[in-house]
Amino acid sequence: MAVDDTTLTDLPLFPLDTVLFPGGRLALRIFERRYLDMVCDCARRGGGFGVCLILEGRESGAPAVPSAVGTVATIVDFHAREDGLLGIVAEGGARFRVRHSRVRDNGLLRGDVALWPPEPARRVPVEFALLQGILERLIETMAPQWKDAPRDAYDDAGWLGFRLAELLPLDRDEQQWLLELTDPLRRLAELRDILPRFQKD
Repeated sequence: MAVDDTTLTDLPLFPLDTVLFPGGRLALRIFERRYLDMVCDCARRGGGFGVCLILEGRESGAPAVPSAVGTVATIVDFHAREDGLLGIVAEGGARFRVRHSRVRDNGLLRGDVALWPPEPARRVPVEFALLQGILERLIETMAPQWKDAPRDAYDDAGWLGFRLAELLPLDRDEQQWLLELTDPLRRLAELRDILPRFQKD
């Protein structure tokens, strides 16, 4: 699988029971010391962290085993939650593959990662027009953050596929597989083929 030559060294990794797609938003409640330190470090340096789907283990406690492919997350909002914990909102950027990883003394996983290049811009072919309408309906009911997305975003195959992959009720392994696809038109084809599963009898 092609990657470019850009490498991030010592990137903090945050294994989660969710998949973050490029351009997506992720709200997190931060309470473990290792991740509080990570958030402070990201804020101080202006850097991000890597979100990877958990393969083995749990989000809290002992370091979990993450997927090799994840997404760089940049913190775009901090807030104090009603429960007194720190809340953050992170936005997905480039995808990456972990080359090497290690666990720090505080239990934080860090890795050297190879960034993937952005997907080529592809216009949505007419045979996938149904997916555009489905995404519009999903956004109306589930994702108000996208309600003001420009019309041409729906014509971008990459954006359309990533938004459907995060909003449709897919299991996390399916989402991870869709994240790892590098052809935006193939992703749309796979999503189209999955849709009959959600049709009511």
